[in-house]
Amino acid sequence: MPPAKATSTDDQSQERLLDVREAAALLGLKPTTLYQWAYERRVPAVKLFGRALRFRLSTIRKLIDDSERPALRSLKD
Repeated sequence: MPPAKATSTDDQSQERLLDVREAAALLGLKPTTLYQWAYERRVPAVKLFGRALRFRLSTIRKLIDDSERPALRSLKD
């Protein structure tokens, strides 16, 4: 399989839209917390048909990555 196709598939999976329950589970939050964050515009959301909220998988993964705190010292110490 050519690398371009694999990249295209990866891009498509990153842009997959998650419902509130799926996104909240990845973040370890209650769905109501994620609804509140979306309402406060603390996290980007896609609003479908004026009501349903969806979250891009890539956005949720970036939120997790950006929230990672480095260790103050190595585990070997």
